[in-house]
Amino acid sequence: MTVDRRRFMQTSLAALSAGALGTWADLPTAAAASTQATTPAKGGTLTYAVQQEPPSLVSLLDTNTVIRNISAKITEGLLRYDAQFKPQPLLAIAWSTSDDGLRYTFKLRPNVKWHDGESFTSADVSYSILTQKRLGPRGRITLANVERVETPDPLTAIVVLGKPTPYLIKALSSAELPIVPQHRYGDSDPLTSPNLTAPIGTGPFVFDQWVRGSHVSLRRNPNYWRPGAPNLDHVIYRIVPDQASISAALETGEVDAATNVGLADLSRLAKLPNLKIDDSYDAYLNNAAFLEFNLDNPVLAKPEVRKAIAHAIDRNFIKDNVFYQRSSVVDSPVPAVLSSYYDDSTFRYPFDVNEANRLLDAAGYPKQADGQRFALKINYISGSDFRRAADYLRAALARIDIKASILDGDLPTYLRRAYTAREFDLNLNGLGRLYDPTVGVQRIYWSDGVRHPLIWINASHYQNQQVDDLFRAAAVETDEGRRASAFRQIQQIVGRDLPVLPLVTVPSALQVYHSRVHNLNNSIDLTAGDFSDAWIEPKA
Repeated sequence: MTVDRRRFMQTSLAALSAGALGTWADLPTAAAASTQATTPAKGGTLTYAVQQEPPSLVSLLDTNTVIRNISAKITEGLLRYDAQFKPQPLLAIAWSTSDDGLRYTFKLRPNVKWHDGESFTSADVSYSILTQKRLGPRGRITLANVERVETPDPLTAIVVLGKPTPYLIKALSSAELPIVPQHRYGDSDPLTSPNLTAPIGTGPFVFDQWVRGSHVSLRRNPNYWRPGAPNLDHVIYRIVPDQASISAALETGEVDAATNVGLADLSRLAKLPNLKIDDSYDAYLNNAAFLEFNLDNPVLAKPEVRKAIAHAIDRNFIKDNVFYQRSSVVDSPVPAVLSSYYDDSTFRYPFDVNEANRLLDAAGYPKQADGQRFALKINYISGSDFRRAADYLRAALARIDIKASILDGDLPTYLRRAYTAREFDLNLNGLGRLYDPTVGVQRIYWSDGVRHPLIWINASHYQNQQVDDLFRAAAVETDEGRRASAFRQIQQIVGRDLPVLPLVTVPSALQVYHSRVHNLNNSIDLTAGDFSDAWIEPKA
């Protein structure tokens, strides 16, 4: 996507009232479209079911989807974005960029209070940006060119870059780069801060309680800077590990809305007159499923073996039967919607069991006396859909005489196996490809993740100097043609090397909600919006 510095929004302070949020009429949400003529009701509790317990409640240092979705209701970013990715004011009400693209000046919203009554200032912006740059899994890439954050006064923050960063203006959402209270963290380790589990923010909802294994409850912020918002009095995230139980709770009205609904249940739920389904595509995250090969395993270090496994996988079967036709096959790590950057020319591994067997024989792994070639361990990111994908993968590998075992576990266990202990051979992962390849795709192949391990970065341990150099060049390139050329070259290389096999898109933003619920989504972030416009009709 083209980023022209001179077209960056430079918002007039005089044109923005303290509550101005821009226009959201073009949001991609069925809820908003169906209720335009209805006056929002005030009050009420929205009970929202989720399948996984979040590891924390702030997405500053972990951008996992389950964390993002809750974090953005409590903790805000500098900007939000409409359906065309145009930035809109949030904690920043005006912004501009220097002609050389090295200074981003943000005028901050005045009279904003943290939930504990302290004033929000530019010091909080500085702390949040520099902390994510140092410790965040995406921040280490997104903010790599940040040299410092100047704070000439409490309501001005100036991000100073060492090199141009053409994608930075799209990386400042509440879920992607939340602004946290510096005074809450102090000088202690941000990774152990109490704010991660009992957060204080500036958002429309105040953290109330987290009962592990049961629910997270939020209450309306009575001092929210946007007059009249939010509409809801309470939001309760109920943790329901079993997908069948989520569907049952929706049917009986025990919960008002849910994500992580069993895909097999959607056709039945869609026929119920009191339920609605919103399967808007999340164009901010561009989530997809990937198969990552552990290149530290000498067997998988051979490209022929990786390509054989790729040929043994029927990705259309995964699309149709694992994700129940709610996904599409992915032929490159770069989202196809980023058309000027896209190149799938070397990701040509059609389902072909005979070719898979031929490649394994040629690689020196014939079938042994026990009928097996070798054994592999499959690690998968927690969730019912990925468990089904792991079951399919085990069966597909058996067809080419590879014995596979599946490693079960919760999300922390999965992350430890994949990024710290490295106790896996094949890793089924769900990753956001995001709004720019530097932010979403680079981390999948970035060799810095080998030298400095961090979750969500390079689980395969792929190392290619040419790929690293091309990513570095693209990250600072302001000429769109040269930038696109670098991304296409990267795809051609990693498609041939195949350290990671793209599989299918993941319908991560799919929601089922009761017809009494309105306006769940109010930004490009969809489920990671802030619920400030959401409302619920009283039960009859």
